[in-house]
Amino acid sequence: MTNREDHKRLAALLEKRFGRLDILVNNAGIARDGEDFSKPFNTTSTVTEAALRETFDTNFFAVVALTQTLLPLIRKAPAGRIVNLSSVLGSLTLHSDPKSPIYDKKAFAYDASKTALNAFSVHLAAELRDTRIKVNSAHPGWVKTELGGDAAPLEVSEGGKTSVQLATLPDDGPTGGYFHLGDALPW
Repeated sequence: MTNREDHKRLAALLEKRFGRLDILVNNAGIARDGEDFSKPFNTTSTVTEAALRETFDTNFFAVVALTQTLLPLIRKAPAGRIVNLSSVLGSLTLHSDPKSPIYDKKAFAYDASKTALNAFSVHLAAELRDTRIKVNSAHPGWVKTELGGDAAPLEVSEGGKTSVQLATLPDDGPTGGYFHLGDALPW
């Protein structure tokens, strides 16, 4: 994901084979904070600069770069869709609310990278508002993956539902939003 040359090769391959790209689902995600999400924690004062950089390189900078590289192909689609896989942990509103279920789970590098990704979704959606392209952020839920761990309640097949919903939006569907299973999430 972080190799910009791979982005260019992918764009060239898609251009040659299909001439356009209808759907881009950016599902990059690493967490270097190393916390157990089933317990309270806060890594803000202990996260290393190296962990911050690596997390942002994958979860944010690489996503922005890949999207920018592929955007000319998405513009050729009859109705392009860009889905950025965020997390409920990217919600500043929920992190600020002591009553929120994520209030005591603060993996600073991961959370901040997903908040930045949400900002990218909002800004790109605004830039593309006069096109047929829809850009949204998705929270897949807590999924049993390498990142989510065995304690996560959702299977991988369930974690893809929000992405599929956003990738197949009708022309009058939302853009610039943050969703989980059809419900808007607070920023």
